[in-house]
Amino acid sequence: MPLTHLDAEGNARMVDVGDKAVTQREAVAGGEVLMQPGTLALIQQGGMPKGDVLAVARVAGIMAAKRTAELIPLCHPLPITAVAVDFRPDEARSAMLVTARVKCAGVTGVEMEALTAVSVAALTIYDMCKAVDRGMRIDNIRLLRKSGGRSGEWIREDEHEPTR
Repeated sequence: MPLTHLDAEGNARMVDVGDKAVTQREAVAGGEVLMQPGTLALIQQGGMPKGDVLAVARVAGIMAAKRTAELIPLCHPLPITAVAVDFRPDEARSAMLVTARVKCAGVTGVEMEALTAVSVAALTIYDMCKAVDRGMRIDNIRLLRKSGGRSGEWIREDEHEPTR
């Protein structure tokens, strides 16, 4: 399969999506922030000095999804219709799991928007907690599912999308 963001000479280009049909698109991405057990407990108890970590990270993820085209050079600006960023603690692994779901009615997919939302939400968790735990690790950011468009539905086979 040829790379769509390169022209015949190998130069970067923005793909022309002008002739594509508008379809309902959705993408779900996930990631995790691994931390000390005490850090996870402080987040869950609302005891971080900077405030409500997950509320701030949720808003940051939503804002990031809406601004993806400004951050990723060859992404198209999209008419996003919904963004949800959710968190689930995994106490056994001492991690905060991050999931983002992005929807739009458009001519190209929202995978990059979902991945950007997860990335920025995870970075925000790090920022909000770094005074307590500088050793946190952001890990395993990946696309879990996408639907819509010419290629239809794709679901990551090696894991299931977390339930809310």
